[in-house]
Amino acid sequence: MVRAKFYAEVSELSNVIDYINETLEKNGWEKKEMPVIDVAVEEIFVNIALYAYEKISDGESSVVVSLETFDDHVEISLEDSGIEYNPLLKEDPDVTLSAQEREIGGLGIYMVKKSMDDVTYKRVDGKNILTLKKNKSK
Repeated sequence: MVRAKFYAEVSELSNVIDYINETLEKNGWEKKEMPVIDVAVEEIFVNIALYAYEKISDGESSVVVSLETFDDHVEISLEDSGIEYNPLLKEDPDVTLSAQEREIGGLGIYMVKKSMDDVTYKRVDGKNILTLKKNKSK
């Protein structure tokens, strides 16, 4: 497993994506498999950067990104010590409705859940830990 710490700022997103893609490439993942992972990580990281620390003024705002690669899948965890929030509890939007009819919010995490093979959340020692699992293409 590899881990890296990033400031919880939207401007850090490209560094996070580069870190993930370089790690995946070193571990035998094909570039064609990375865009789906990149979009999911972007959605989660940007939400953390924008909302996790908005009511917390003391301490460093950071996100720890952990990657563990296996023969058939990768697990990527994003960990922050911001306000407690489990995005998996948010009700999925009704995608049968038009954009004008739908309530605002929830579409990003819905896309993450649909594009990843598994998404889990846990709160440990005051930290939010969201883990994305993506199977390798066969």
